[in-house]
Amino acid sequence: MSEAVVVGAGPNGLAAAVALARQGVAVTVLEAAEEIGGGTRSGELTVPGAVHDHCSAVHPMAVGSPFLESLDLGRHGLEWLFPEVDLAHPLDSGAAGVMVRSVEETEARLGADGPAWRRLFGPLASDYDALSEDVMRPLLHVPRHPFRLARFGLSAIQPATAVARRWRTDEARALFAGVMAHAFHPLTRPLSPAIGLMLIAAGHRHGWAVARGGSRAITDALAAELKELGGTVETGVRVRSLDELPPTRIVMLDLAPGAAADICGDRLPAHVRRAYRRWRHGPGAFKVDLAVEGGVPWINEACRRAGTVHLGGTLEEVVGTEAQIHRGRMPQRPFVLVCQQYLADPGRSAGDVHPVYAYAHVPHGYRGDATDAVLDQIERFAPGVRDRIVGRFVRSTTDFPRYNPNYVGGDIVTGAKTALQAALPPRPAPDPYRTGIPGVYLCSAATPPGPGAHGLCGYNAARSALRFLTR
Repeated sequence: MSEAVVVGAGPNGLAAAVALARQGVAVTVLEAAEEIGGGTRSGELTVPGAVHDHCSAVHPMAVGSPFLESLDLGRHGLEWLFPEVDLAHPLDSGAAGVMVRSVEETEARLGADGPAWRRLFGPLASDYDALSEDVMRPLLHVPRHPFRLARFGLSAIQPATAVARRWRTDEARALFAGVMAHAFHPLTRPLSPAIGLMLIAAGHRHGWAVARGGSRAITDALAAELKELGGTVETGVRVRSLDELPPTRIVMLDLAPGAAADICGDRLPAHVRRAYRRWRHGPGAFKVDLAVEGGVPWINEACRRAGTVHLGGTLEEVVGTEAQIHRGRMPQRPFVLVCQQYLADPGRSAGDVHPVYAYAHVPHGYRGDATDAVLDQIERFAPGVRDRIVGRFVRSTTDFPRYNPNYVGGDIVTGAKTALQAALPPRPAPDPYRTGIPGVYLCSAATPPGPGAHGLCGYNAARSALRFLTR
C-alpha cells in the first residue's frame, strides 16, 4: 500500500513525489495522459528531427531552483545550456532592447538607460538567491531576509508602468515591458511587475537557460530520480474522485483548483470549495511552432543570437495589447513570445531546418485562428520569414486544455494574476497547500510560488505533507 499518491505528473507533481520519496515515503504517481511531464514535454511537431518544446521552454527560475539543485539531476542527464543573448525586444526602427546575463554588459547595451537598469537589477540579481528564499514561498510567513524582501516589494507592488518611468529610451522601456507581460496581466495594475522583476533578476543571476534535448529532460530527470528512490509512475490513469484512490495517508493534487474541487467533492470544507470554485483563469496562449530553414531572418542582429525574442513594439503598444486581451478583445498585433532554443542547443535542429517556438497572448478561451497574427508579428521584424517556413504546428486555446487540463481556456500559467491571486494563491491561508481534508494537498502551479519548471510548488506542498505525517 502506498503511503502517498500524487495525481498529475507535471513538474510539480513529480517534484512533490521526489520530495516525499527522499524522506522514505512510498509514492505512486498517477497521470491521466499517456506521457508524463505536463507542460515540460518536447517532441517532433513539424518535421522529422526538429525537437519542439510543447509549452515550458526557457527556464530562468528552474536553473537556479534550490530544490532542483539539491537533486543533482545532472546524474540523470539534465544539462542546462545558455544562448549568447538571453533576450531581445526589437522595435520598428531596427533597434532592440537587449539583455544578457551580465548586468554590466546589459547596462552598456542600453546606453543612457543602462545605469538606471543596473541600479534596479544589480542588487536584485546579487540578492536573488537569498530573496528567492522568501519570494518562492507563501506570502504569509516570517521572512528570512526582511530588508531584501522589503526592497523588492517597493518595486513589485507598483504597476509595471510606474516602474518603467525609470527609463527614457524606447529600447529599455520595451525590454522591461516584454518581461512584465509574462504575467498575462494588465501592466497598469498593482503587483503587475512582481513576476517580471524576478525573471529579470534570475536571468542576471543564473541566465535564461534551456534544457539540452528539450524541456522533457527536466521531466525525465525527475522521473529517474523518483524511480531511483523507489517511487512508481502510472500513465493513462484518470482520477475523477478521491474515492477511486487506494487507501493512503497522503494525496497530492497537481491540478488547477477547479479540478481539485471536482475530485474532492463534498469532502472539501465549504469555504475551501468556494475559494477553489472562485479561482479565475486568465488570458490564453495561441501557440505556433515553426520549422524554419536557415533560421528567422531578423533585421536586428542581436535577435539572431537571442534565445528569447519578445515581439510587441514599444512599451505603450505592449500595455495596450495586454489591456485588450483582458477585455476579451483580440489585438491586431498581439504580444508574441518567440524562443530559439536551438541557438544554445543545436541538436534540436534537423540540419539547417530549425525549430522556432512562438505563442501570442490572446483572450481567455479565444476561438479564432491567431496563426496569421503570430506570423505577421514575426514578419514585422524579420521580413521574408514566411518564405523560409517548411513546417508548422498550431495549438489553440481550445487545444491547450486537451493537452493539459490545467490550462483552462489556454491559460498556461494556471490562474489570472490578479492582486489577490498573485499574492495569496489559491486562497488566503497560512498553509495554502492544505485543502482542509486531512492528508490532501494541492501542489500545482496555482500554489506559491506559481508557474515555472522549478518544482517549488510541489516541494513546498510536500514539506507541508511531511509535517502532517510526523504529527
